Amino acid sequence: MTIELCSPLLNRSGFVYDFNEIKSVKGWIDETLDHRHLNDVMPRPTSEELARFIHDKAKKILGRDVVAVRVSETPNTWAEYRP
Repeated sequence: MTIELCSPLLNRSGFVYDFNEIKSVKGWIDETLDHRHLNDVMPRPTSEELARFIHDKAKKILGRDVVAVRVSETPNTWAEYRP
């Protein structure tokens, strides 16, 4: 999975986000999705639905800077949610 972030400004360190700032999203992913049967987490766990699910939560945590989420099924196939 890839979460794409974008901002018109960089922080004082020259980043859109420092990795420490996005730990809460990783923590939510670990708690909610890691080692879980996705059918127990959401009604239709397609890659597209999963990308939207992650996008919506990441946007709640980080705000407007979340642009897109891409979920890979294989190295050559993926679904991307970019509202």
